[in-house]
Amino acid sequence: MTSPYRNAAAPAYTQTLAEAARITGFLQRVYGWMFLGLGITAVVAYAVASTPALYQPILGNQVLFLIIAFAPIGFVWYLNSRADSLAPSTAALLFAVYAALNGLTLSVVFLRFTGASIATTFLTTASAFGALALYGSTTKRSLQGVGQFAIMGLFGVVIASIIGIFWQNNMFQFVLSICGVLVFTCLTAYRAQELKAMALALPEGQLGTYSVVGALGLYLAFINLFLFLLRLFGRRD
Repeated sequence: MTSPYRNAAAPAYTQTLAEAARITGFLQRVYGWMFLGLGITAVVAYAVASTPALYQPILGNQVLFLIIAFAPIGFVWYLNSRADSLAPSTAALLFAVYAALNGLTLSVVFLRFTGASIATTFLTTASAFGALALYGSTTKRSLQGVGQFAIMGLFGVVIASIIGIFWQNNMFQFVLSICGVLVFTCLTAYRAQELKAMALALPEGQLGTYSVVGALGLYLAFINLFLFLLRLFGRRD
């Protein structure tokens, strides 16, 4: 005679395995897109910084530089606001263009800081980001409060960063960098946990597009964490 308890437990066990497989597959796509975006940004930034014919027109024209610097904001807004209707291929293309535009502006980093400090800061950022993402993905504690704090802090950092463009004060920039590191540290862990819930909540047909949107959020956290750490510890060329 077959035990009724064994039969009753089987569907729940199967569902758990299915959920785990869905989460794993979604996160693999998210981090794959994120690493691709970082690669595009790094290649473009290095190529522009190594070619005076490319960076001199950009840095020599303040209006052009500001347009290139702020244009990616439009890509972020469009990807997030149209995620429900965008095809995965369109979302991927927009993300790639966005990463390339970021590479144009971040070429300044290669011109202002030494290669050794850039490499050291990148490795530090990658290590911290990996630990934070792992924590966010595995902890059973809700990070909702941490996320709310990070999002509120993000608005403050953005406003302060705009002020910092016009007010070049060393102490102000130092405090801003510390706040930026704190905000994007919290945001990384929160986004990583949020992606797990997203993987289970989204319809199957939207996973492709939202894997790009999820990658965009993590990409932004990584880039900003890297830049704020570089401001704090980087050595200028």
